[in-house]
Amino acid sequence: MTPTHSVTAPLRIDSAELRLVRLPLVTPFTISTGTMVEKVFPLLTLRADGIEGYAEGVMDPLPDYLEETIAGGMAFLRDLILPQVVGKTFENPAAMDRLLAPWRGHQMAKAVVEMAFWDLWAKSLNLPLKTVFGGSGDKVAVGVSLGIGPVEETLDRVAAHLAQGYQRIKLKVRPGHDEVLVAAVRNAFPDCHLTVDANSCYTLADTALMRRLDAFALDYIEQPLAWDDIHDHAVLQQRIQTPICLDECLRTSGDVRKALQSDAARVVNIKVGRSGGYVESLRMHDICAAFSVPVWCGGMLESGIGRAHNIHLSTLPNFTKPGDTSSASRYFTRDLIEEKLETSEGWMPVPTGPGIGVTPDWEFLATITRSTETFRP
Repeated sequence: MTPTHSVTAPLRIDSAELRLVRLPLVTPFTISTGTMVEKVFPLLTLRADGIEGYAEGVMDPLPDYLEETIAGGMAFLRDLILPQVVGKTFENPAAMDRLLAPWRGHQMAKAVVEMAFWDLWAKSLNLPLKTVFGGSGDKVAVGVSLGIGPVEETLDRVAAHLAQGYQRIKLKVRPGHDEVLVAAVRNAFPDCHLTVDANSCYTLADTALMRRLDAFALDYIEQPLAWDDIHDHAVLQQRIQTPICLDECLRTSGDVRKALQSDAARVVNIKVGRSGGYVESLRMHDICAAFSVPVWCGGMLESGIGRAHNIHLSTLPNFTKPGDTSSASRYFTRDLIEEKLETSEGWMPVPTGPGIGVTPDWEFLATITRSTETFRP
């Protein structure tokens, strides 16, 4: 999709600020790979012509989602990318993407820089980020992701979130905590849009279990098999009726094309951080649209900066399934932005104003910042 924008002068990056931020979670969040009690992440500010662009990294402290880590990402940004970016002039985000493209991997670290530049560029145009993308609408449909917990407790949480209007319930599952849980939720809530997310914890030896899950009318099963194996997902999809949704496997638009050509995925989760930035995410969106495969925006427990980015991306036309852009208050007692990103009846309002439309709460941010590094020409 070609971004729609007015003519603007090239932007020279005057300086960059890289913070390491810690936000405690309201409650622990458990998935098949472990439990999180706080969200620790890099937060980047790019400055040019008196304006600022913001983005956050979604890499974890340990390589349990993908291989990237906070320590490795910070070093990659500090030692290689930011010295190349600061002092340079870029005509548009595609120019930034060309600078980042030669470096292999490090998708999440590259995404931080590219996303911050998109925010900066949209602000230089005095346009909301969604408009620059070609998105539309003032709200996006929202689902909720529930971490692993006791079945009775999960039933209570499902009921509470459905009462709040959330349009899709996603259950985190793992071996031994799957079929009984799904059956209980489906029996209690026969009409809700229900999905499960395995975070790569099953193998083809679990095909019989996957077939039994067909009985529960799931919208899709997300990433049941290995994080780097598109082929086995194609094999599994031929053996089950429930659509497979891929997440961890899809790092590039080429991965998406191969997955759709081989029928390894009938739904796609797009995460900007996992994809290396918006340029590649837009390519993924357009490939899926060409295959008539729906997409949705996945979450990584982002603060308000990353959440605002995700909301704007979700305004593109092929984001037809509810995403993970639920209320920030589900995760944080206090967010690090001035605005409140809260859902109403299953819809998240799109932040208004130029760029991502949210402003850091600098006073609070100072209290949760572990380190700060400034880069100048």
